[in-house]
Amino acid sequence: MTEAPLLLFDGVCNLCNRSVQFVIRHDRKQVFRFAPLQGETARRILAPFGERPEGSVILVHRGILYTRSAAVLETLRLLGGAWGSLYVAKVIPKYLRDKLYDWIASHRYRWFGKREACMVPTPELQSRFL
Repeated sequence: MTEAPLLLFDGVCNLCNRSVQFVIRHDRKQVFRFAPLQGETARRILAPFGERPEGSVILVHRGILYTRSAAVLETLRLLGGAWGSLYVAKVIPKYLRDKLYDWIASHRYRWFGKREACMVPTPELQSRFL
């Protein structure tokens, strides 16, 4: 298991793809790695955690699996800077954060659309995708 944070995302979801692009732009140290949830890498990484966890974005870091709102907040914390300060939202009870996350996730295809295939990274970003 890699020490680098691994962001697993719904590869056909436009919102998820935009979220990955956001992380890439703000990951100044280029520590994040990425893989679509539809791929073999995600199946292999998630296998030790049992059945597939819920969420359109899942973060795996240092052997810990973060799902739903926790994945979003931990990703922002790891980005640091002003984005890391949003981690303060962790004080909101998890069930409320996850309720908002689930509501957005359930509408993501309708609001942002869906691709026919997973995102293909540019040659410059290829090494960050597993």
